[in-house]
Formats: sequence, C-alpha cells, structure tokens
Amino acid sequence: MSRKRSPLLDRPGAVEADGIDAGVAAHYGSDLREQRAIVAGQAFVDLSHRDVVTITGPDRLTWLHALTTQYFEGLKPGTSTTALLLSPTGHVEHVMYGVDDGETFWLHTEPGAAEALVDWLQKMVFMSRVEIADVTDDYAIIWRPGTAEGEHLTRAGEDSLGGHEVFLPRAELAGLDGPAAGVWAYEALRIEAGAPRFTLDTDERAIPNELGWLGVGVHLDKGCYRGQETVARVHNLGRPPRRLVRLHLDGSVDRLPAHGDAVLAGEKQVGVIGSAARHHELGPIALAVVKRNVDPEAVLDVVAADQPTVKASQEVLVDPEAGLHVRSRL
Repeated sequence: MSRKRSPLLDRPGAVEADGIDAGVAAHYGSDLREQRAIVAGQAFVDLSHRDVVTITGPDRLTWLHALTTQYFEGLKPGTSTTALLLSPTGHVEHVMYGVDDGETFWLHTEPGAAEALVDWLQKMVFMSRVEIADVTDDYAIIWRPGTAEGEHLTRAGEDSLGGHEVFLPRAELAGLDGPAAGVWAYEALRIEAGAPRFTLDTDERAIPNELGWLGVGVHLDKGCYRGQETVARVHNLGRPPRRLVRLHLDGSVDRLPAHGDAVLAGEKQVGVIGSAARHHELGPIALAVVKRNVDPEAVLDVVAADQPTVKASQEVLVDPEAGLHVRSRL
C-alpha cells in the first residue's frame, strides 16, 4: 500500500518528516514549542502515516486472546490496549495498539507493517468468525493529550503517553481544528516516557522482557500463546539478556545520535541507539538497548564514524537484576 501524504502538511510552517515517519509533519515551526503545547493539552499530533487494521466478527476478542500476548477476553469498548505477536522462540514480530468499539477491534501499527500483519493473521483464522482488513487508505490516527472522554469514544482509547489515539475517516484530516504538533515533539515525549517503538528501538533479537513491555503489552496471568515459554522463563529467572535504558546525552555536542550509532562502555560496544530527540526540559535524550551487565552508573559513549563522541548517562527502565520493569508516565 502506497504511503499517503497528510493534508496537514499544507498548514503554514509544516516541514515533512523523513524516514519511517515520512508523510506527516516533523514540526510546524518549532518542535520545542510544540512539545510544550502538547504538555499543556493544547495540540494534537498527526499520526496518519501509521497503518490501520480492523478486526470484526463475534470471535475477534477470544481469537486475539489466543494469538497474542495480551488479555482480550472481556475487553470493554473504549479500553485501549497494546498487544504483541511473538515468534515461537519469544522474539517480537509485531506490535499493535488498539481499541474495541463493541463490534470492531481497531488497531494501528508501524508505517508499512500492516501488509505482513494482515497476511499472518489471515493464516490463523481457521474456523474463527473474524474478518481482517487493512483500512489504511480510509482511516487515519491522530493523537490528543488527555482522556478520550467526549470524543469518538468507541474509536479512541488512552495510551501509555497519557493521551489518547483517535481513529477517524481519512477524509476528515483536512478539517481538523486547533493547533497541531509534529512527530518530533511527540517522539521527544515518547522517549521521556520510556516507551520503545518497534523497529526503531528493537531488532530481530528483541524479547518483551528487555523492553519494559511486561504488564504493558504482555499480560502475565493469561493462558498460553506463541512464545510464552521464553517470556515466562526470563521473567521468572530475571536478568534479561539486554535492557532498555533512557540516555541523557551531553548537550555540548551539537548533534543527535542517529539510529544504530554504537554505544560503548570503555572500549567495548554494549549496545546501539534506537531513537533520539531534543526534549524541551531534559535536553537531548535517547533510548538504547544495552547488555544487561553494563553498570547502570557507568557513563557511556555514543560513537559514530567521523563524528564527535557523545557522553551519555543512563536512566534505568528495565531492572538489570530481576524480572521487574520500571516505566515512567507523562
């Protein structure tokens, strides 16, 4: 499915994002000002570049319950949730965020990810009464700060960033009122909240225990699902192989690390940068996945070819010694 250009890019000052976020605005003139507007509850974020999938049918919740890491049985309309699909060995293959409206489960995922997700889900239908559709051409996501009360209740739910996502017809994007903030502002607040983003902050080896997704996207008291054995074993024994950290970067270097830049402890590479942003209060910050045994008190080096080394202090998000996961909230 081709990527659509958001009509909100026609707003004054809009500058288009690049890479995986192409198609929506990076900012509308000042990402720092836009961050403050989000925190004050005064701006929405255009996430219409993300893919949207619907799952309908009377068996949809029990079917999702059996397939995913999340507890779907009895999910009430308007309640948002995060769910993962894992490989048989527990590695994260898909991450989806969604809300049920009583008849349909609406979910969104990373740009370009819907095709593979829908293909896999279709193969798992068997005799279940469900229908799956990629509706990215017809529906879009926007994010607003605060609760979803009073707005599209059946197609909006609160998320881990202290706001709510709304699924709306794509034709309504151009008519949205009020100030907009770009994805640079949203990403800075996401990194502050310690919320990893699939593909940016993960790799093919990632397991939920490393990323703080236990209790967020993984329900620990439900029945079996594909990959559960790995998740349960690492949780019960503690000490995941790697751990997500938030890095506070030395602001004296006038650049942000790029995705994939090496993270070193002394002379040894211990991880890589996932995503980075300039925060309106914290300054330059980033998420990285590092080896579990890295001393949490150690100052790390972020290194890229032909660029100055950036010093970085760590803030623990996943406990290095046990199956305990610490998550900040906005």
